[in-house]
Amino acid sequence: MKQTITEKIFSEHVGKEVSAGQIVETNIDMVIGNDITTPISIRAFKESGAKKLANPDGFAIVMDHYIPAKDIASANQAKISRDFAAEHDLKNFFDEKDMGIEHALMPEKGLVVPGDVIIGADSHTCTHGALGAFSTGMGSTDLAYAMITGKNWFKIPQTIKVEFVGKPAACIYGKDLILEVIRQIGVDGALYKALEFSGEAMKYLDMDSRFSLCNMAIEAGGKSGIIAVDEIAKEFLASKNLRSEPKYHYSDEGANYEQILRIDVSKLDPVIAYPFLPSNGRSINEALKDDLKIDQVFIGSCTNGRLSDLRIAANILKGKRVAKHTRLIITPATQKIALAAQKEGLMDIFVEAGAVVSNPTCGACLGGYMGILGAGERCVSTTNRNFVGRMGDRTSEVYLANSAVAAATAIAGKIADPREL
Repeated sequence: MKQTITEKIFSEHVGKEVSAGQIVETNIDMVIGNDITTPISIRAFKESGAKKLANPDGFAIVMDHYIPAKDIASANQAKISRDFAAEHDLKNFFDEKDMGIEHALMPEKGLVVPGDVIIGADSHTCTHGALGAFSTGMGSTDLAYAMITGKNWFKIPQTIKVEFVGKPAACIYGKDLILEVIRQIGVDGALYKALEFSGEAMKYLDMDSRFSLCNMAIEAGGKSGIIAVDEIAKEFLASKNLRSEPKYHYSDEGANYEQILRIDVSKLDPVIAYPFLPSNGRSINEALKDDLKIDQVFIGSCTNGRLSDLRIAANILKGKRVAKHTRLIITPATQKIALAAQKEGLMDIFVEAGAVVSNPTCGACLGGYMGILGAGERCVSTTNRNFVGRMGDRTSEVYLANSAVAAATAIAGKIADPREL
């Protein structure tokens, strides 16, 4: 049988040939929790009577949403995970001493391995498919089941193949490609499907762009996003102390796809998703005509808080100042990224331009803290969601864009084209 990469990963785990639509129980290679979702999993784990984790080395807790704690409630929430990690001597526990946003930190630590089946109680767990793993978000009680048994149930998803052709023009990154995909198929166009990204354009996309692509598969309703491992991914992996031996899977020619979507990236301009859906994508050329005053710009998150994003922003901000009426917040996705940016002099550029640089956190992205929007305010953000009230007041507006557009906008005080700077 001709199989997709997703079907092959499940076949290898189950020990027999399986196909889309089948329901299977399989071992989980890595379970990921965070400070928001893990306490629910811990409660369910304890209520079951379980005493120890089925696969402790395959369980990670990353404290990233409200860390350092923003109030008493978040402090008490974090304490639950800290106590559990101490009780079980958890090896993969990442707190303030070694912090980062989970979907940037896990690959950085070598805890995402090609061929893995990964689940996390966070919808953007699909990010890790950029390294040839099947990775998806689940509920906290689903995580508890995996904590107890080491396994979970799946309906193997159908696959939509997305072929990117051509060479991306200047200021076009993975963020623009995925926003264009979502613009074309909608927020439910890939409902419970695997989005498999491929095509000649992939050779122009670094790992940071690939993580962005897979990160937002969920915004099209996708169960997962996945990219087959190539030389670019292997180079990334070579610098990591991987948790286990990688297993490379590749879709067969003639595999059964529910849909094949082809996009010529050479014809793309930077894409901006207007409120209040990621599918509300418009070309930067359309956005310029609206002449929208922007109150805040945010560069960061598990989508676009990596070192390349900070370099892109710094290249645009160097020697310039953020507009008088605009705030710029920059959040490196991990401490390692922050240190690298500091060594390269990027932090000096940001501060001198008038930006605020925060510790790694999801806070601004989900409207939790460190960048909440007030009534009627507009924000250009490199995050993944722009729903009503996503980053603050319900009357605020979020416009999703790549890091170059965000940095240019911060300088102009309105949506701006970085290619014109």
